[in-house]
Amino acid sequence: MLKNLISTLLVTGATLLSVSALAQTPTLNSAPTLDSQSAAPIVPAAPELAASSYLLIDANSGAVLVEHNADEALPPASLTKMMTSYIGSQEIKRGQIGQNDLVLVSEKAWRMGGSKMFIKVGNQVPVIDLMRGIIIQSGNDASIALAEHIAGSEDAFADMMNGQAKRLGMTNSHFVNATGWPAEGHYSSARDLAILARAIIDDDPEEHYKIYGEKEFVWNEIRQPNRNLMLWRDSTVDGLKTGHTEEAGYCLVASAKREDMRLISVVMGTTSEQARAAETQKLLTWGFRFFETKTFYQPGQVISTARVWKGQQEQVDLGLQNGLQLTLPKGQLDRLEAGVTMQTPIQAPIKAGDVLGQVEVKLGDEIVHSAPLVALSDVAEAGFVGRLWDSVRLFFYGLFN
Repeated sequence: MLKNLISTLLVTGATLLSVSALAQTPTLNSAPTLDSQSAAPIVPAAPELAASSYLLIDANSGAVLVEHNADEALPPASLTKMMTSYIGSQEIKRGQIGQNDLVLVSEKAWRMGGSKMFIKVGNQVPVIDLMRGIIIQSGNDASIALAEHIAGSEDAFADMMNGQAKRLGMTNSHFVNATGWPAEGHYSSARDLAILARAIIDDDPEEHYKIYGEKEFVWNEIRQPNRNLMLWRDSTVDGLKTGHTEEAGYCLVASAKREDMRLISVVMGTTSEQARAAETQKLLTWGFRFFETKTFYQPGQVISTARVWKGQQEQVDLGLQNGLQLTLPKGQLDRLEAGVTMQTPIQAPIKAGDVLGQVEVKLGDEIVHSAPLVALSDVAEAGFVGRLWDSVRLFFYGLFN
């Protein structure tokens, strides 16, 4: 019986090749291309800031638009509190604490110097109010109170901060306290703080991120304004945090959204409150004026399908694990061409996430983006007869290709 089956396969294999065995080469839908003689968009040089370190990124694509000393380890001052509030928000999100839980204020928190929320020792303060005290008022006392509530002590909380930094890929940061109070071995970088800001925007519940845009907070009958002057100067700015010590200078991490584009700027080591706002405005104005971001594919969206050999299914859907978003000078997005290269032949078994090809996006002859094309689902191996059938078909495919 097996001999007869093999004979039948050999006779019909060549015919079947013409119908189904040829490798498929999927194409990726691309934006329409402009005539090669079209004038290229002109982007002026990025502004040079009066700051020791700065960075501007697109929050969605992660593209870096300009940077200066972005990986230099510097004292972050109260920008540290972004990590403190981020951990607080994530602990609420995970159900480890509740935003209405009452926090007993310790003497250490009450005695802490610097900027204050003005909580009193022995008082019980809701977690969400401490979050506002940290973000809006930059309260050192609120930061310590929340850290002690979450981890038992500020030292233990610092371990959590460093664990989160490692998880996020913040490679030039180390925290020893929850406030940013000057201390040996306490540092971060502009790039790391941009990574943290992006995580806050992406991961925090919406109602928590909105706190960064609130202009004032009243506690203990004391009204304090948000120190982020950009909230008054630019209506598209909705966060994030200021910082200042004599060692660090005046620092600001800001984020603004205009239409579908969001930018994050980090400015460190300026000379005054006015200067950090002015230098931030230069970055944001330049970024929004001369760049644009477009989402081509969402994570897991089907881009194409590929022929599968020796599998229980004959096709597998392909896509990009992280989607495809690009930030380029205005006018260039319409000139992009994209295509797919495939591994052939593709044989089962296949696991979701297996790399089966490559997506390349080109601007003229230049590759501006490439990403692995992955299987979006599993394909189990076929039974003996199915594998044998496809082995013969692949034999003929090899002869003719």
